[in-house]
Amino acid sequence: VQLQASGGGLVQAGGSLRLSCAASGLTFNTYTIAWFRQAPGKEREFTAHIVWNGGSTYYADSVKGRFTISRDNAKNTVYLQMNGLKPEDTALYYCAARRSYSPFPNEYDYWGQGTLVTVSS
Repeated sequence: VQLQASGGGLVQAGGSLRLSCAASGLTFNTYTIAWFRQAPGKEREFTAHIVWNGGSTYYADSVKGRFTISRDNAKNTVYLQMNGLKPEDTALYYCAARRSYSPFPNEYDYWGQGTLVTVSS
């Protein structure tokens, strides 16, 4: 199983980025996919998740209204559209897969390698 996160970069405050998580080696349309992020010196925190068919999504309060998670099961890919970025969004962003939703990173079965998002003020 492989999850490949991409799309990170350097952006000014107020800008946008779209992250992608491409999966292989698993039955993608049976998995919930979540994004977590980890800022320097902080613990990994839940950001957003989307269930297997895209029928339900959930966001951390800190990103609600600014981030949108979506998936394309035909492409085995999940996206995280991030608008209105703030300096406090700076972190390594990871995608993870699990059969059902959990807010706890240690309960996820598979992880991508992380993609760095840096937001300058």
